[in-house]
Amino acid sequence: MASYNRVILMGNLTRDPEVRFVPSGRPVADLGLAVNEKYKNSEGDFVERTDYFDITVWGPQGENCGKYLKKGRPVLVEGRLRLDTWENDKGEKRSKVKVIADRVQFLGSGRAAEGDGSTAGEPSAGQSSSGPPAETSESPAQDARDGGGESSGSPAPQSPASDDSEDLPF
Repeated sequence: MASYNRVILMGNLTRDPEVRFVPSGRPVADLGLAVNEKYKNSEGDFVERTDYFDITVWGPQGENCGKYLKKGRPVLVEGRLRLDTWENDKGEKRSKVKVIADRVQFLGSGRAAEGDGSTAGEPSAGQSSSGPPAETSESPAQDARDGGGESSGSPAPQSPASDDSEDLPF
């Protein structure tokens, strides 16, 4: 029987990322993501609903999330769903679905709001951070601006005069 487990979410972080290191020394980051949905109900009124997701990011990309992301920052997450099950102190079985991220794309410039704790030197969408995060690839919006051709792995230089980070196709 065939199966497919893939999820793509875009939303805002609900808290600062929490980075820890497993005994082998590999970094892992835990993120909280809020995804908003607006729709019209049966009475014709617009309703806004927010869903919350726990995200786990492994490796150098998780470490970069801890360095550059803060609460409220918009991100796009691609990954797979994983069901965690455990027993609590009372012996009751508990379970929770979370997202194991394969890719986290930082959206926005990180400098949109003054005093939000963002670092002026942090990467903007489509740019890589100080380390070479192997799991990160350029955004679909960046590929579209570059003509959709093959990428050399390094982001296209952007002139300081033009800010394309707000020119998203969605």
